[in-house]
Amino acid sequence: MSEFFPDIKKIEFEGKDSRNPLAFKYYDAKRMVAGKTMEDHMRFAVAYWHTFKSTGSDPFGAGVFDRPWNKGATPMAIAEDTMAANFEFITKLGVPYYCFHDRDMAPEGETFAESISNLETLVAKAKVYQKETGVKLLWATANLFSHPRYVHGAASNPDPHVVACCAMQVRRALDAVKELGGENYVFWGGREGYETLLNTEMKREREQIAAFFHMCVDYAKKIGFTGQFLIEPKPHEPTKHQYDFDAATVLGFLREFDLYDDFKVNVEANHATLAGHTFEHDLMVCATAGKLGNIDANMGDPTLGWDTDQFPTDINPITRAMLVVLEYGGMGTGGLNFDAKVRRGSLDTIDLFYAHIGGMDTFARGLLAAQSIIDEGQITEFRQNRYVGWDKDFGKSMLEGKQTLESMEAKALELGEPKAESGRQEMLENILISAI
Repeated sequence: MSEFFPDIKKIEFEGKDSRNPLAFKYYDAKRMVAGKTMEDHMRFAVAYWHTFKSTGSDPFGAGVFDRPWNKGATPMAIAEDTMAANFEFITKLGVPYYCFHDRDMAPEGETFAESISNLETLVAKAKVYQKETGVKLLWATANLFSHPRYVHGAASNPDPHVVACCAMQVRRALDAVKELGGENYVFWGGREGYETLLNTEMKREREQIAAFFHMCVDYAKKIGFTGQFLIEPKPHEPTKHQYDFDAATVLGFLREFDLYDDFKVNVEANHATLAGHTFEHDLMVCATAGKLGNIDANMGDPTLGWDTDQFPTDINPITRAMLVVLEYGGMGTGGLNFDAKVRRGSLDTIDLFYAHIGGMDTFARGLLAAQSIIDEGQITEFRQNRYVGWDKDFGKSMLEGKQTLESMEAKALELGEPKAESGRQEMLENILISAI
């Protein structure tokens, strides 16, 4: 397996003093942190679509990447070469997982039957590669947004004929995940939203999506797929408003439509910031509800208002994110997949290695810094002391339902005006920076 990256050897850990750009400085896969290896904490995955299918195009220019796996004479030949490149890259990078959309792995055919056959053929080949390399499938999903048939949405489409096509595609993608031993299945409603309410019945469309999800849950049980279902929120782009706007919106939707027990949330950093939140905010929303299932690891450019999908290199938000992950017990069957692409001017295939190495090192540094903050205990102690009144006396009894408005008023009159206490934000931020 050295056809597409012949000059690259296995990426090794060399430590923070190394000046080798093709070596890890902080990510040491077998290093133990809080009773688990780094590899087990983060469960890194390479994303098929950005790493191997990205062309380098942007809204103002055509593709610029000249990839050696795109030279085949037919779409299926290109797909087979792309798969070979994928497993070679992952093996040399040394990550345990990959993830894909169905149309990343297998090209759309001229007929539905041909599309199904293409996917089945490539899934069979992927199964062989997985056995040979030991690489596993973290999750997969169906691309229900690129084809023109989904111009008005997939499961939310006003035409049930389109929804039938959507159902067919998801069924076959679920079959693929089951066949490959995938640990999760992700739903991203890339076009499940609207541009104007003048032509949209929001109530109807949300009910359609819920009915579709129930069909998916039923089918998973039928075929014996026991992996975790995940929903990935996004606020806008491509539509003006997406029905899965942010983590809180997704959790509310799941509660409303009796799907809460069947799904968790796949949080993407760049999507959280596009919704006006921080990365750690959406993680905390999910973690406190026991619904944090996976992380799409990337970052956006704060000077731009769109989804730039950059590799994560900013240690501050990553440390804050890993604090949430560690304090709430991890992500279960999920992991950290790099939903990130090299910049348009990063033309060479070696840039793919530089990008992933940097992202993995950033998360490894964040993990170490977050664990040191937890071990030191200052921030945890401060937070606990700030809420100590709720652990005793009338604060505790209120939470237990033993107080009334009248009794609380009496307590206020007895104690008088409360004294405001400092939130010590700057001190706590200094502690975080010191750990980094």
